[in-house]
Amino acid sequence: MPDFAYTARDLRGTKVSGTLAAASEREAIAILAGKSLFPIQVAAAKLKAHPLSRKRVGGQLMATTYNQLAALLRSGVPLLRSIHVIRDQTSNVRLQEVLDDVYRRVEDGATLAEAMSRYPRVFNEMAVSMVRAGGEGGFLEDALDRVANFTEQQEDLKSRTIGALAYPAFLTVVGTLVVGGLVIFFVPRFGEMFDVLRDRGELPMMTHWLLWFSAVLRRYILLILGVGAVLVAGVRREVQTERGRRLRDLLKLRMAMLGPIFTNLAVARFCRVLGTLLRNGVPILKSLEISREAAGNRILSEAIGAASENISSGQSLAKPLASCEYFPRTVVEMISVAEESNTLDKVLVDIADGLERRTVRRLDLAVRLLEPIMLLILAGIVLCVVIALLMPVIQMSSTMR
Repeated sequence: MPDFAYTARDLRGTKVSGTLAAASEREAIAILAGKSLFPIQVAAAKLKAHPLSRKRVGGQLMATTYNQLAALLRSGVPLLRSIHVIRDQTSNVRLQEVLDDVYRRVEDGATLAEAMSRYPRVFNEMAVSMVRAGGEGGFLEDALDRVANFTEQQEDLKSRTIGALAYPAFLTVVGTLVVGGLVIFFVPRFGEMFDVLRDRGELPMMTHWLLWFSAVLRRYILLILGVGAVLVAGVRREVQTERGRRLRDLLKLRMAMLGPIFTNLAVARFCRVLGTLLRNGVPILKSLEISREAAGNRILSEAIGAASENISSGQSLAKPLASCEYFPRTVVEMISVAEESNTLDKVLVDIADGLERRTVRRLDLAVRLLEPIMLLILAGIVLCVVIALLMPVIQMSSTMR
C-alpha cells in the first residue's frame, strides 16, 4: 500500500502530523477518523529513495531467491523465518541488505509485496504484483515458483542473445582497430616513396585518396574522436526523451535483418508476462498495465494501451492488437481464439514459448550470416588498402624496366 502524509487535529484541537499506509486517500481519511483525528490535509507521501533501491541484483540470483523462498514456505517455515534464513545464506551483499530491510518491514506489519515494492530495481513490478496476488489468494508459494520460472527463462534468453552477438561484436572492434592502424601508421610510410609519381601526375587515384584519407586521420584524429563523442552523448541524451525513445523503438522494429527479432522478443515478453499474471489471478487491466511496460517498446506499448481501453469498455483484446502492424497476425489470431475459449492465460504462455524458440533460431541464422559478411567486409577493406599501395609500386617498376 502507498503511504499518505497527513495533517490533522485531535479532540483537544492539537495539530498532529505523520504518515500512514492506506489503499487510497479515502481509506486514509477513514483511518484517521477511526483514531478520532480530524484531517486537515491528506496527500500521497513523497518517499525518499532508499540508497539500495537504485542497485540491481542479477536475474539468476533473484530466480534462486524466489525458488528458495517458495521451498521454505511450502515446507511450513513461517514467512519471517524464511526471509531470515535466505538473508543469512546469500553471499550477495546488496541482496542481503535488501532482504534485511524487507524482513524489518514485514515484521512491522507490512505485507511481503509492500516491502518488495520499495526496491523496484531488485523486485520488478511483475514480481510484486504476482506476490501480492499470491498473498491475497493464499497461493504465495505457487506465485513465487512462477516468478522464479519466468525470471530464469528471461535470463536464459538474454544470455543466449548476448552470447550469439559476442563474436560479431568482437570482429567489429578488432576489424576497426586493424584498419585504423593500417591507415594511420602504415600507409604514411609510403607517402614519400610516391612523391615522384604525384609530381608527374601519374599517381593512381585510388592511392591518392588513400594517402589523403590517412593524412586527414593523422591530423584530425583527436577532433574526429571529440566530435564522435559529442554525437554519441547527444544521441544518448535524445534517447532519454520520450520522442527519442519512440524513434529508437521504431527503428528497432524496422531494421532490415534484426527488426523481426526485436519484434518477436518484445511480443514474447508481453505475452509471457500477461499470461503469467493472469494465471496468478491478477486482474486483466492491471496485468495489461504491467505487461505493457515489460514489452520494452513504445510502439507496441501504445497498441497494448489501446487494448486496455477496449477491455475497459467491454470489448476484446485482439482487435486493437490487430490494428498494430508489428504484432504478428498468427499471435493476434491465437489471442482471439483464446479469448473465446477462456484459455487466454495458457495460450499467452504458449505463444511466448513458440516466439522465443523461433527467435533464437532466427538469431542463430542471422549471426551465422553476419560473421562471414563482416569477415568479407574486413578482408575487402584490407585488400583495397594493399592494392592502393601496390599499384604505384608496380607502375614504378614498369617505368624502370
